[in-house]
Amino acid sequence: MIETTAEPIADTTAEAVDAMVAAAATAAPAWAEFGAAGRARVLEGIADRLDGRATELLALARHETRLPEARLTGELRRTTFQLRLFAETVRDGRYLDVRIDTADDHWPMGAPRPDLRRMNIPLGPVVNFAASNFPFAFSVPGGDTAAALAAGCPVIVKASPGHPALSRAAGAIITEVLDENRAPRGTFGLVFGVDAGVRVLTHPAVTAAAFTGSTRGGRALFDIANARPKPIPFYGELGSVNPVFVTAAAAQSRPDEIAAGLLTTLSASAGQLCTKPGLIALPDPSPLLEELARTTPEPTGQLLNDAIEAGFIGAVEQLRAHPAVRILSGGASGRTLLLTTRAQDVLADPEALTQEMFGPAALVVTYRDADELFALARAVSGQLTVSVFGDDTDDIARTLLTRGVDVAGRVLWNSWPTGLSVTYAQQHGGPYPATTAPTATSVGTASIARFLRPVVYQSVPAALLPPELRDDNPLSIPRSVNGARAQ
Repeated sequence: MIETTAEPIADTTAEAVDAMVAAAATAAPAWAEFGAAGRARVLEGIADRLDGRATELLALARHETRLPEARLTGELRRTTFQLRLFAETVRDGRYLDVRIDTADDHWPMGAPRPDLRRMNIPLGPVVNFAASNFPFAFSVPGGDTAAALAAGCPVIVKASPGHPALSRAAGAIITEVLDENRAPRGTFGLVFGVDAGVRVLTHPAVTAAAFTGSTRGGRALFDIANARPKPIPFYGELGSVNPVFVTAAAAQSRPDEIAAGLLTTLSASAGQLCTKPGLIALPDPSPLLEELARTTPEPTGQLLNDAIEAGFIGAVEQLRAHPAVRILSGGASGRTLLLTTRAQDVLADPEALTQEMFGPAALVVTYRDADELFALARAVSGQLTVSVFGDDTDDIARTLLTRGVDVAGRVLWNSWPTGLSVTYAQQHGGPYPATTAPTATSVGTASIARFLRPVVYQSVPAALLPPELRDDNPLSIPRSVNGARAQ
């Protein structure tokens, strides 16, 4: 049975943290050599156990987060799907990126080419700072944990204070499955408390970190990771207003459709999504602006906890206090709030008017012409997503798409950024300040690359090579041989 006691969970002591990291360091080579089949079996076992205990887990999550059961049920389904998808990825072996160049005495560069055999290997122990707004998918059993375990790295999770009992329960499940599969002790650990998280991050044996949360908290940890005597990769997702640019043609032809989609997107999970659009640029005058001004959005549901509610209220009050901002619609009785200002005001004070409001609110920014719209798009900093609503033959939309590629990891056409899909091609990341690592993704199978590093074996005898690099390819790993795809 899952432990459901209401007693507070004590912060992990410094001694316990040090013992946990030491165990992870000892486990690292054994877990890396556990094999694709073994790691895949563990990932699937965790997914099966989570599904089997869904009733108890969902009850804990509902109690600690205020999220509705339907949302939590869908998120748990996403989490177990994600674990199984990583199991498939491990078995496939493509993530190893095996490349073999055999020796060539006549290599055209003018000197013989030696035998070179390259593959990805695990980095070592990883620390994962869990998010509060996704108690399953971005928390203890979530994507960062799944990716690290799949890569062959032990992982220590710093639990979110927003759902400690659920974190402990999910951690117990992961430990049970690892033990049942006779995985090395230390492959998984769980710590509670800010000091414990920082101690893990600064421990010399930890080789990488992942984080999902606020810009302020993420930047502080990023600086700590880089200030270590031996800096480590820090994959932080920090914040994003996910701007939406609506062309005059789209605002004129589809006002009802775009307005309804926007309000639905803003209210999803009470606006507590990192992909929620927080800045919507549209022309003034337009039927779309009129539609949004007269709308009465539906209630959005509760915010996750008192801390997030306080943060949201503070962000809204700060923006409302700006002399160029006024209320467009909503905001009463837990309904979505639309604030509004002009593009020229944002251009005059971009830092103050492009701050994230983590909750059911957004800033509608009106522009007068295409030049002002383009200037607004150029003023936007790094983002997770940029959405463009336009027509296929619209040159303005084409320019906006190009700008979107410059500043975001995911560029959307006539669609909304929430409902992030876990796939092979997904990119959830972007230039700073959206993330600290614009070349990485924290969602999808490509996220495993964060916890790997390439190594090349040069002129090493076949008997001493890892099986993935041998000529007979006993594990049937997809690979490149002399630049050509081979099996």
